[in-house]
Amino acid sequence: MPMHEHSEHQDEPQRSFLTSPTGLTLLGFIIIAGVYLVAEHSAHLWGLLIWLPILACPLMHFFMHGEHGHGGHGKSNQGDRPRSAS
Repeated sequence: MPMHEHSEHQDEPQRSFLTSPTGLTLLGFIIIAGVYLVAEHSAHLWGLLIWLPILACPLMHFFMHGEHGHGGHGKSNQGDRPRSAS
């Protein structure tokens, strides 16, 4: 089985796409487009900002409800001890 030598390609360090000239150009265009998008639509963004706290309340309740045992339903911290009938 013949062995292929690729030593000339192994010496070059691998560059990521974002550090290549094409990647840097693309990143620059994305940043410029983002700045123009925010500048042109800032009135819409400020109008939606008032709804963030109202939307955060049910979302926080939904995602953080499991931390305290669902309001006392289900398993208790007492274990399986029977209650006294006094």
